[in-house]
Amino acid sequence: MADRLTRITTALAVVTVAAVAAVISYRHAYELVRAHGETGVTATLVPFTVDGLIWAASMVILDANRRRQPVPVLAKWSLGVGIVATIGANVAHGLNHGVIGALVSAWPALALVGSFELLMTLTRNAVPKVPAEPAAEPDRRMDEEADESRTEPVQAPEQAVLADYLASLNGPGRPLSQRFLAEKHGIDRRKVKQIISATAQT
Repeated sequence: MADRLTRITTALAVVTVAAVAAVISYRHAYELVRAHGETGVTATLVPFTVDGLIWAASMVILDANRRRQPVPVLAKWSLGVGIVATIGANVAHGLNHGVIGALVSAWPALALVGSFELLMTLTRNAVPKVPAEPAAEPDRRMDEEADESRTEPVQAPEQAVLADYLASLNGPGRPLSQRFLAEKHGIDRRKVKQIISATAQT
């Protein structure tokens, strides 16, 4: 419970910092684009392409890690280019105010990138690693019983009665009675009599 609470609070803190940094970083990039001749829809959408590239590359890397596959080279390059672009845009926005202004302006971009990567780390660690279950060995006893049931023919009650009666004729004692055979095989006594009579006639 404590570990889960820790992960939840950490995720909330990371998301909050990332959201604030994203808003500030977007504003810096937007003002930089407008200052260099772009207006309207272009100035509004260009900053999204930078952060969107970071998001897309990070998702591809996360998916590769979860699938335990090699990370695509394009995803690595895209992530690096996106990070350089967003930090460069924020630094350029603050250069008019000197080195300190450039560092202050670059901080939201650094916080955004760092928070986003922390969030990806939490997501990767939250994926449970389920060990592969060994293949269940077939029950040999059940297989043997199934084989026996397939190989042994199933006798009808009439055939079983006839077999028992004929076997008793060859025995040292008296032949089995009709009543005994009827109770043993669960059929009518008259049916047993008919079977014995037909055998005697044959």
